Amino acid sequence: MHLRILLPFAVFVDRQHVQRIVVATTAGAYGFWPHRLDCVAALVPGILTYASEADGEVPIAVDEGALVKTGPEVWVSVRRAVGGVALEALQAAVEQQFLQLDEQQRAARAAMARMEAGLVRRIAEFDRGR
Repeated sequence: MHLRILLPFAVFVDRQHVQRIVVATTAGAYGFWPHRLDCVAALVPGILTYASEADGEVPIAVDEGALVKTGPEVWVSVRRAVGGVALEALQAAVEQQFLQLDEQQRAARAAMARMEAGLVRRIAEFDRGR
């Protein structure tokens, strides 16, 4: 298989001759082999592992995103990825960086929702005053 892991600003991994891929999805962990049927999967923050003869088993921490398999091509699109360190460090990166940032994003979205609601309320009050 040909694996590409894409970030918003770069290609993180581009490997040919990948033998298998294991990744965490919203429906649990799935393995992808060369002859598996084509599919699309929503990814959750976790560890993606791929194996090839040249590299052996390679773990990569990935943030949420999507995986698309069409024939021998596997495209993984995620917001963030970390690789090149021990598996334990990758698991810590997932827990500390990716999940913590999700909490920060939720807080920011809640603050934006409050601001938008306040703006709508003020516009409605202004419109009633006319």
